[in-house]
Amino acid sequence: MEKIKFGCAPIAWTNDDMPELGAENSFEQCISEMALAGYEGTEIGNKYPKDPETLKKFLEARNLEVASAWFSAYITTEDFNEVEEAFIAHRDFLHAMGAKVIVVSEQGYSIQGQIETALFENSPTLNGADWKRFITGLERLGDLANEKDMKIVYHHHMGTTVQTTTEIEQLMADTDPDKVSLLFDTGHLVCSGEDPMYILDKYFDRIGHVHFKDVRSDVKAQVTQNKDSFLSGVKQGIFTVPGDGMIDFQPIMNYLVEAGYEGWIVVEAEQDPSVCNAFEYATKAKKYIDGLGHN
Repeated sequence: MEKIKFGCAPIAWTNDDMPELGAENSFEQCISEMALAGYEGTEIGNKYPKDPETLKKFLEARNLEVASAWFSAYITTEDFNEVEEAFIAHRDFLHAMGAKVIVVSEQGYSIQGQIETALFENSPTLNGADWKRFITGLERLGDLANEKDMKIVYHHHMGTTVQTTTEIEQLMADTDPDKVSLLFDTGHLVCSGEDPMYILDKYFDRIGHVHFKDVRSDVKAQVTQNKDSFLSGVKQGIFTVPGDGMIDFQPIMNYLVEAGYEGWIVVEAEQDPSVCNAFEYATKAKKYIDGLGHN
């Protein structure tokens, strides 16, 4: 496990998609509690300073590094020149912060931000022309990342056009491994009904970043039955930290260690912090992960 760095995502303190969740939590509280819980790094939220030197000052005082940050791509629905311009600014910021990977998710046609759209009944798909446009644009972003000796890690995600095993397999088959890597997210795979061990084993060589997120099976069943949206599911607590839900992380951790994974494992569990205190849950997750060791 010496080659693995453990980080925490700020979404447990303040939710970027629903700013009312954790509006009371400051940036300084968030990173201080991450450090106190024992993490080495962080992903970046909306409350973080946008200036690299300012952000470095805050993080270095707490011995935290930047693991990555999310980039919403609209390759299929917007002018690619605008996508490229936004991506370059995002890339340059992360490069200045010392990050090696850039989290990318295609948000064209996504329903993840639609509060009234049923999550499990309306997953979007791309037609042939849109898929080709998506792949071409994504590989272009990969080229731009490579210019800075970085790589993009594609985030399969609930409510988007790359969610299922079939869609992940198609993405991996149609993209150049030198240009597009994969982000392995336990929570989104299990929530979607996929087998995380299958994806981990089949695409380990393509995995450049890992999110550890757990799923509450009872809430998932409720969200499905009630035809709730992704954001409504988050509010209800469909996601939680490792060790608090339905996923057994022991075989996943064993595989990562035995296969020689090098990089970040980021705990990411968006919940309502007024119900599930972010610091308490971050601490619980870190203790659980430390207990996994390598068995």
